[in-house]
Amino acid sequence: MAKTSPAPSSSLQPANYEQALAELEALVAAMEGGQLPLDGLLQSYRRGADLLNYCRERLAAVESQVKVLEEGQLKPWKTE
Repeated sequence: MAKTSPAPSSSLQPANYEQALAELEALVAAMEGGQLPLDGLLQSYRRGADLLNYCRERLAAVESQVKVLEEGQLKPWKTE
């Protein structure tokens, strides 16, 4: 019977963007290392997808709050 590493918990919400990014990077490194069993790979992929969504949502929320002072008026941040 193959021993599997503990599954990443997809129910735990990261404390912040930086923690989510660090966990995501660790998951990617573990997956690229090729040492995870198939079930572990699948669980890591699911957790990674959750973390990626969290990071995208945080970035979008921050981007919408960023204001640029232009011509004496505060205007919403525009991506170009």
